Amino acid sequence: MTIAYRSTLVVHGRLAMREGRLAAGRDGRHGLQIMSFEQAAVRLAGGFVRPIDDESLRAAIQAALPLTPMAELESIKALPGMIDAAADTLHKAWRAGIDLAARAADHPRLGAIARLEAAVLDHLPAGMMRPLDIVAAATTRLAHAPAVLGPMEITGLTELSPCWRPLLQALTAHIPVQWTAGPRNAPAWLEGMDVAVSRASAQTPEVSAMSAATAYHEAIEAMRWVRSLLAAGVSPSQIALATASPADYDDHFLALRADANIDLHFVHGVRTVATREGQAAAALADIVVRGLSQSRLRRLATLCRDSGPFETLPEGWLRVLPTDAPLSTSSAWNRLLARLTPKDWPDGADHAPALRAGVELLAQGPVAAAKIGDAFLKGRALAIWRKALLAGPAASIDATLETLKQDDGLEACVCVAWMPASALAASPRRFVRLLGLNSSRWPRGIAEDRLIPDHIIPTPVLDPLPVNLADRRDFETILATTAGAVVLSRARRDADGRLLGRSPLLAGHGDETYLRRNATPAHAFSETDRLMARPQDFAVDPQAIGAQGCWRDWRQTEITSHDGLMRADHPLVLAILDRTQSASSLRRLLRNPLSFVWIYAFGWREPQSSAEPLVLDALGIGDLVHMVLDSALRDLETGGGLASADMETIETAVARAAHAVAADWESERPVPPSVIWGRTLDDARLMAGRALAYGDEVLPGARAFGEVPFGGSQPKSDAATPWDTNAPVTIPDTGFNIAGYIDRLDISGDGKRALVRDYKTGRPPRGDIRLNGGRELQRCLYAFAVKALLGDDVAISASLLYPREPVDLQLDDPEAVLTEITGYLRAARTSLAGGAALPGPDTGGDYDDLAFALPANAGATYCKRKLPAATERLGEVARIWEVE
Repeated sequence: MTIAYRSTLVVHGRLAMREGRLAAGRDGRHGLQIMSFEQAAVRLAGGFVRPIDDESLRAAIQAALPLTPMAELESIKALPGMIDAAADTLHKAWRAGIDLAARAADHPRLGAIARLEAAVLDHLPAGMMRPLDIVAAATTRLAHAPAVLGPMEITGLTELSPCWRPLLQALTAHIPVQWTAGPRNAPAWLEGMDVAVSRASAQTPEVSAMSAATAYHEAIEAMRWVRSLLAAGVSPSQIALATASPADYDDHFLALRADANIDLHFVHGVRTVATREGQAAAALADIVVRGLSQSRLRRLATLCRDSGPFETLPEGWLRVLPTDAPLSTSSAWNRLLARLTPKDWPDGADHAPALRAGVELLAQGPVAAAKIGDAFLKGRALAIWRKALLAGPAASIDATLETLKQDDGLEACVCVAWMPASALAASPRRFVRLLGLNSSRWPRGIAEDRLIPDHIIPTPVLDPLPVNLADRRDFETILATTAGAVVLSRARRDADGRLLGRSPLLAGHGDETYLRRNATPAHAFSETDRLMARPQDFAVDPQAIGAQGCWRDWRQTEITSHDGLMRADHPLVLAILDRTQSASSLRRLLRNPLSFVWIYAFGWREPQSSAEPLVLDALGIGDLVHMVLDSALRDLETGGGLASADMETIETAVARAAHAVAADWESERPVPPSVIWGRTLDDARLMAGRALAYGDEVLPGARAFGEVPFGGSQPKSDAATPWDTNAPVTIPDTGFNIAGYIDRLDISGDGKRALVRDYKTGRPPRGDIRLNGGRELQRCLYAFAVKALLGDDVAISASLLYPREPVDLQLDDPEAVLTEITGYLRAARTSLAGGAALPGPDTGGDYDDLAFALPANAGATYCKRKLPAATERLGEVARIWEVE
């Protein structure tokens, strides 16, 4: 029979506990209890005594703070950060052994903190005690210490908070207490206590110093160092990375860990927002704090598709939302939901009530944060949400979520560890790399408490274990307890390029090695790192070969396959040439063949943002004016007709149209701020009124049509059309069918004359234009379409109307211009079918929406370099670029 004798090993930190228990299990040390000193005190106090955990403390502060008079702190107690500051202050006072109630009369600030402490203690669950109360309860049960604790050994500690020291001294009269300092410095206050101090000589590791370019470069070099040790056969459990402030490096190591496929354990935990559940809570917080919008709702729906109101919605329901609409107001959502019918939903059922209920709940904002979280989240995401509400006010829950951490799920005892220096000092490893040894970062500076400044309670009294001394002590402890090697690392510059100083702790550790950012590493930490560091390996990678070939071709003046050359008669090119074209697509074919292929063959589109702009761009203003014109024209034609309308009638119709269009626009597209939006609508009404009132050429008894479809385009309204909209319109001798919408068509009462007008909301050009280098095709093509559909006996007049001035530019001899365009289009079709999808004068320009797919600054470099050769290759097509 094995007899187990109870004994207690006191350690510091979760990592030290896990590694201590593993070692005890391997050594068969039955009966050994491994715990912190606080846990030992709670064990001796007995009953249902518990220490105050951080989450319970924050919950109690949140409940007590609004009801507690805080005197001079009253004005800030509702601010974000107050809960965190109060918890930090109470922890400091408790660890220092300060009885706030006894000192409440010394200063009004201490009286306020004492009242808050009393209220917090009333809100805490039964059994939760302050350290002072735990020590008092444990002191009354010292006689049970031999049975409850047995002989006590304290190891891995360099200091003990003042609140626990009286209990330690009292324990020495009942049980043997040993302080195993090893190579660490034992605290001076142990002298005079009946505590056996065990010392050992310091380790003599191989110490080297390194300087990296930035903190990110430091992290990369650290991962390379880890890989080299693993390749040499070192156990992962013997490798540690540490720094005084791990938060500065957490994001770097989180990304590098995934790339390196190394189990790097974050001892202090990872940020909750780095997990999917944390991102779901963050997406909901974004809506609660900043308000509802379509982009935010889409993000939330993607992350919470199986919970809350989204659980009942069918797959693909997001298609009911207009792509470009911001939907940032309740009225915009109400208009959208009112328009939805069952056939709009993927499954044919009406889910608008469920979506409306969710939207209305989200619109309540921070006041309903708890209710919103319960409705939209579940499982781990809901737990994170509730914890964030305990840590701070709902109005700043997004900021609170950034500070929360959780375990990363890896086992510390078998992994490479990334940890704070304090954890490494308590649980040493054989191979250590210390990062962030820069001035003001290690050791960190000491600061006054946020609620109890130095003039009320001196900082050394309130915080007898300040962070700057702890950082120095941890650094010395790590050097003294590491048996293998220690690498000291610092960054030369910060992320903004500013120079960083050396930590004073580096003094006396020899010259540092200057690590270049582009140096070839002896051990790459990942496949990506290996390819980037070894050009000879990267050069044979197929993707690299293609990228290098593209880069070389872009630098040449000749036209290459990377500039748009392809094999002749490519099926995809022939297919897009055979599709029905528009005036815009033919303009793109003539002035930017490369973009023509990208858009119509590859389906590339410029990413659209649903964020509300400061002002509408030129295209948006044009769309707005055209919509107002179309609506007002239909209104006038329904009455007595535009031809007989006076100015007052026109202005009334335009005002009604602008109001209706604005409502639809706000539901489906981004809008500027209200003041600017109102001014934009005023400008649209002014231009629409001028366009409809312009009467240099008036046809007798004319009937006016707006947004007239032809060539198969679908009508935008139920208004009557002058022809069969499905009838094909073919440009002779080109093989192109065209379709589109004519902005305005006036047909005389006898049907013998027609006036085609294309509205332009920009500034009119200087002088007369015909084709304007291929930019202006609408007048001619629309005139041809009208003649083809109404008959050759109809006289056609085509013009561009600029309502800002107003200026009406007539097209002289449309038939001659059509003949000229026919030649250019025929040449463009032949050229593209022959494989010349080349850059043109519009490539890389200010209005090229696919310029992001070109080399950087393409308009000033790449396009100028390639345009001469492209002009020569395109031949006759390029001549249109010079036509006025």
